Amino acid sequence: MLPVGMPVAASVAGVSSPLLPGQPGFVVPHPADRPRSDRRAVRVFVVDEADRMLLFLDSDLGLTPVAHWWVTPGGGVDPGESDHEAAVRELWEETGLTIGADQLVGPFFTRTVVHGYSDKVVDQREVFLLVRVPAFEIDTSGHTEEELLTVAGIRWWTREELAATDDDVWPRDLLDLWALAHRPELWPAGPVEGDPAEESSVPAQPS
Repeated sequence: MLPVGMPVAASVAGVSSPLLPGQPGFVVPHPADRPRSDRRAVRVFVVDEADRMLLFLDSDLGLTPVAHWWVTPGGGVDPGESDHEAAVRELWEETGLTIGADQLVGPFFTRTVVHGYSDKVVDQREVFLLVRVPAFEIDTSGHTEEELLTVAGIRWWTREELAATDDDVWPRDLLDLWALAHRPELWPAGPVEGDPAEESSVPAQPS
């Protein structure tokens, strides 16, 4: 179990191939040579009884200095999964939280976003959901090898703290989307379609 607000200790035992940024021997590719892929993904707004949102501090270890940004729990939708099934699985893997799909609100928003990192570029179709739960102790035992390397911290954020921070937060309009999630009358027929966006530590097409 990890006390919320404390950094996550990385474990690189049994490192497998291919190498990840931050692992010994990893060589940062030229930006034009990065592999590019696409996937569907879910992002989950986890909000507690004090109206605080749970965020992870992610990082790109292929950069010096290391780039950091806060992001919601979530991840890729596996073949054969629904968006809600993926959200339930990702929450359990990333936080140890067990919920039912019927506890999820939404989807209330969807967008296409490009994420460029030092080692790859991902074109991602994202669907946003919300769940309200009592605050809980985060369990990172289900984290992947890459998450153990790159997740540098976890904390609950108030709206006021997010509005005041100078830290990078993805999505950049998170506060607007948080408000949207609580106004179902604005998405009666399905999720609101957002504009295409890019949120990158290394631009997808660097100049």
